[in-house]
Amino acid sequence: MNKTELISAVAQTAEMTKKDSEKAVKAVIDVISQALVKGDKVQLIGFGTFEVRQRKAREGHNPATQKAIKIPASKSPAWRVSKQLKERVNSKKAAKKAKK
Repeated sequence: MNKTELISAVAQTAEMTKKDSEKAVKAVIDVISQALVKGDKVQLIGFGTFEVRQRKAREGHNPATQKAIKIPASKSPAWRVSKQLKERVNSKKAAKKAKK
């Protein structure tokens, strides 16, 4: 599912126009992004947690030349799935396999 399909699905599920749905989806993405930039965690019970993880500086290698290079420390956005969503996804998979 891409962003356009997500907007259409939200519009249909929430019984709103695609234009309003697009604004809502964009607002959610913007708010989560802004929170991560500030270093905050966004926890959506039953769905998951968005957070920023620190990556330490380390030494790597250039695959083309095999020369050692220094990779600087960085921050990386991450998402951790909730137990409820994980169980829901796994129960759907189990049901599909049982039908075959």
